[in-house]
Amino acid sequence: MNFTKTEKVDLLLIIISTISIIASFIFSIDYIPWIAIILCGFPIIKECAEGLINEFDLTADLLVSIAIIASIIIGELFAAGEIATIMAIGGFLEEYTVSKTQGRIKELVNMTPQFATRIRNGKEEKIPVENISVGDMIKVLPGENIPTDGIIIDGETSIDQSTLTGEPLPIDKKEDDEVYSGTINLYGSFIMKTTKISQESSLQKLIRLVESSKPENAEIVKTADKWATLIVIIAFIASILTYLFTFEITRSVTILVVFCPCALVLATPTAISAAIGNLTKHGILVKDGASVEELAHIDELIFDKTGTLTNGTPKVVNVISENKKETLYLLASLESKSEHPLAKAIVNYYNNTKLADVKDFKMHMGKGVSGIINNSKIIAGNKKLLESEKIPIKFDSENKTGEISIFVAKNNEVIGKVVLADTLRKNSKQTIQMLKRLRVRTTLLTGDSQETAKYVADQLKIRNIKSNCLPEDKTNYIKQEQIKRNRVAMIGDGINDAPSLKKANVGIAMGSMGSEISIESSNIALINDNIEDIPHLIAMAKKTIKTININIGFSLLINITAMALAILGQLGPIEGALIHNIGSVIVIINSATLLNYEYVKKDLIKSRKLRANKSLNKAMT
Repeated sequence: MNFTKTEKVDLLLIIISTISIIASFIFSIDYIPWIAIILCGFPIIKECAEGLINEFDLTADLLVSIAIIASIIIGELFAAGEIATIMAIGGFLEEYTVSKTQGRIKELVNMTPQFATRIRNGKEEKIPVENISVGDMIKVLPGENIPTDGIIIDGETSIDQSTLTGEPLPIDKKEDDEVYSGTINLYGSFIMKTTKISQESSLQKLIRLVESSKPENAEIVKTADKWATLIVIIAFIASILTYLFTFEITRSVTILVVFCPCALVLATPTAISAAIGNLTKHGILVKDGASVEELAHIDELIFDKTGTLTNGTPKVVNVISENKKETLYLLASLESKSEHPLAKAIVNYYNNTKLADVKDFKMHMGKGVSGIINNSKIIAGNKKLLESEKIPIKFDSENKTGEISIFVAKNNEVIGKVVLADTLRKNSKQTIQMLKRLRVRTTLLTGDSQETAKYVADQLKIRNIKSNCLPEDKTNYIKQEQIKRNRVAMIGDGINDAPSLKKANVGIAMGSMGSEISIESSNIALINDNIEDIPHLIAMAKKTIKTININIGFSLLINITAMALAILGQLGPIEGALIHNIGSVIVIINSATLLNYEYVKKDLIKSRKLRANKSLNKAMT
């Protein structure tokens, strides 16, 4: 575990205090508990006094402080030190497990170019992006980030728009097409006419969304503190009434001691700590404990498509040719000269270092590539390229939705076709099925077309889909669901998902696929990039809340029983403190059972048994 400097100091003080309490109990040395009282008790009393004076905050700490002071007054130093130490342990666990989420926009800011090339009176000049005006002519070179929104007036290119839409494949752009700030010009240079100043561009809008988006619901109140005010009132009334009827100060103090909610305070942080430990073993990073509680109550889980339900990168899914070996060899050799994502996917699929030498390599913007291999002219590209070269099209079978075809021609004759697509993740379908069993509604929000979105949703049996979504569309959908009092979780992987991740009640980022900004904007990150971990995550959250409720119920039962015995004079302060110890240990043990909880494994075993039984019944019949 990595502790901060403050956490290391707090942990050291707790260890010293614990040793002093154990030593006092074993060797019966009366003054040793003062170490625990000073190191752990005084900070609690100080914080309680400040909260009471400044905000009139009645929490469990008030009762703890009074119990510590009262125990000192009647000479029960062991009870005072023990209460202080147990409460300090609970406070430390809570502080450690409830982390503060820090949203950073560094990655987005870095995507904004500092300068742009403006063309004025036929001359090129470098200007700061802040000086761009609407209507300026801006030249954008290959590899540059587009400085602001605009329309292409000269040239054609391919644009990586994944920062805004999440679409994994580059988009071909020509004259009169719109381009957006923060997207990347991959190949051709072009001249654009700006339609917005830099401060009002799509990228700056996305940055503001990330900075300002947050759930409208109130901050989650810690489960134990819900009972704090009631416990304080009951304890005071019971203590005062006992003294008025018995005139025995020891009984009154004992009531304060036994009703001190040590086990109750430990009920929430120990369970959340164990849950976070369990999730960490599964490669799930939880940034704040409150997200576990919130996740247990979600009504809807929203998925982004690209990189979440799908792999996020194009892959070769089919090769159609009478000579597949030659087709792949020539295509991979030719595409090895290109940096296009489709070219890289083809080369990776071929997976062979033996490639032919390519001469006269040429890129045809938005169409494909060509070159000379072994004195043969090789062309690879889409139908537009074949038509421009007047090559008859072969293997022109209709593609499925979302697929892209690359035709390969040798000496003006098509010899094959390679089909690429962004494929579904291996366990996407099983994940959706498991979420339905957990009674979680699933929704697909994507920047892709309606046709592509429906194709993916139909495969996964997701009924609710929204397509052609920009970042603000996703955020607005989440906002509308929250207005309907629905609790929403969002899972995504790209920068375009960052505002939605932050807006949702719980944001879940795909770790290895996700950008830094999406991970920072989320509450939870799947470090191993395994979508099949999501059902376990949600089931773990539900199990955690159930455990917390059991802990609270047991703690209250212990407190009420001990208080009744104290009123009857059957318990003294030390015995009361020991009962707290027993209650606290039981709570910790119950919380620790979460460390080995396995929802997915258990569910898979059940599924396998059902399949085995069906197969057996079928064989018998």
